[in-house]
Amino acid sequence: MVDMIKSHIATQKSPRLSHFARSTLLIAFFFGVDKVLAFVRQIIVNNQFGLSYELDVFNVANNIPDLLSALISGGALGVALIPVLSDYLEKRGRGKTWALFVRVLNLAFIVTALLSVVIALFAPWLIEVVIAPGFPAEQQTLAVELMRLDLVAILIFSLSGLAMAALQANQHFLLPALAPALYNVGQIFGALILAPESGYPLGSMTLPHAGMGIHGLVWGVILGALLHLGIQVPGLLRYGFRWQPVVGLRTPGVQQVLRLMGPRVLTMLFIHIYFVARDNLASPLPEGSITALNLGWFIMQVPETLLGSAVAIALLPSISELFSLGLGEKFTQTVNGAVRAILAFTIPSAVLLAIGLPPLVARAFPAFSPAEVDLVVWVTRLYLAGLTGHALLEIASRSFYATQNAKTPMWAAALNALVFIVLAVWLTGRMGAGGIALAGTLAFTSEAILLLWLLGRGYQGLLSSWDTLARVALASILGSLALYGLMRFAPGPPWLIALLGMLVGLGLALPLVWPEIKAFAHMGRQSAGPADPRP
Repeated sequence: MVDMIKSHIATQKSPRLSHFARSTLLIAFFFGVDKVLAFVRQIIVNNQFGLSYELDVFNVANNIPDLLSALISGGALGVALIPVLSDYLEKRGRGKTWALFVRVLNLAFIVTALLSVVIALFAPWLIEVVIAPGFPAEQQTLAVELMRLDLVAILIFSLSGLAMAALQANQHFLLPALAPALYNVGQIFGALILAPESGYPLGSMTLPHAGMGIHGLVWGVILGALLHLGIQVPGLLRYGFRWQPVVGLRTPGVQQVLRLMGPRVLTMLFIHIYFVARDNLASPLPEGSITALNLGWFIMQVPETLLGSAVAIALLPSISELFSLGLGEKFTQTVNGAVRAILAFTIPSAVLLAIGLPPLVARAFPAFSPAEVDLVVWVTRLYLAGLTGHALLEIASRSFYATQNAKTPMWAAALNALVFIVLAVWLTGRMGAGGIALAGTLAFTSEAILLLWLLGRGYQGLLSSWDTLARVALASILGSLALYGLMRFAPGPPWLIALLGMLVGLGLALPLVWPEIKAFAHMGRQSAGPADPRP
């Protein structure tokens, strides 16, 4: 049977977009919808609260709950689960795959609930000692309240994050791609209706309001988590999932997932040390520093999610399958294609966005003072310098997980955490919030380079991309010159000229990176999908 699949893979010559490319575009489209909604949320929240201590507290309170979500379902377990589920689907069918999944799901919920209780009990100590020692007592008390409330959403995400992994393992990307957008809808409801002390003006009408203040933002997060889970339930049922009250720690599949998860948990822990250390170092800085860092990170994450995460999410099931079938050459070609695509997509985007950013930030956040706009632009540009590194890191780490090697990314993430802390401590005293952003860019980019180098040692030709880099460099120069010229000399509103200039710059860059776009359209065509692939 495996030989028949290999033969079919080798001879498939369809000129249409590959399943991988279609899946990536689907994910990117809905990630785009999600990011538009997330940007609307950021505009509403930041114009309501400004770069204030209150919003700093809200951002700080999410740290430990987000870490718990990343360790249990949203990151560690979800990524460890996909290769195992893909292998089960390929070799044992959906019945046994769902039997494994329900055991992992129940285990994740129980562990998350127990850890949530522990975190709620130790929340005052965590805020005072670990996360925000620079906050005054009143802000620390508020952070404790918000952290405990946020744990409710994390309990929901313990189910929702694994639902995404299960659907992606079935090569179904539509509902998981919709889920983040609905999560933002819940948060926008919290920002528009629950949080305001007075009705939010919307055209000629005024929206109703609950007057919950900053607590309303957290209730919006909880509502968003419910929507995030609810949209995926029909997909699970369509593929035959039925819940059962079982755990089965001794089940071979569960133990296999846990073995992969162990290093992944440590990896996610090391990654989230960045956020904890960032807020710890920023808490004594001037008011709004933490919020500015969060906003700069968010702006960088918009193109990173659309261009990096979308490719990486669609890539993992495909390369997991290629590795399972022993198709090493196709594995190398697919990962190399992803690396080239990331270089072509992210470098021109980072350059153009960094140049056109100032009038866009000023337009989006009119409540910010000129000094606050400058701070956000400064830290965002430093984050954008690492956009390509962040996107390549997603490709590199998932390539190791596809080969069921979770230890190498773990040690690389540990080194990343150490490098970041050392650099951040040194740079913060010299550059303030910008030093924290720069330290993150240097640390994450170094980790991506290290992982790709290690991966390339085992798969010859995987990093071959010098021709791509040369054309991308030229594309970025041409695009940036066009954008700078338009912003300097073209009449009209600065923010509109910046947007039009970025479009012109991308248009000039496009022909130079067309080989990567064309290769991306057919990338992953050799991957065999499951017996019943659905969009």
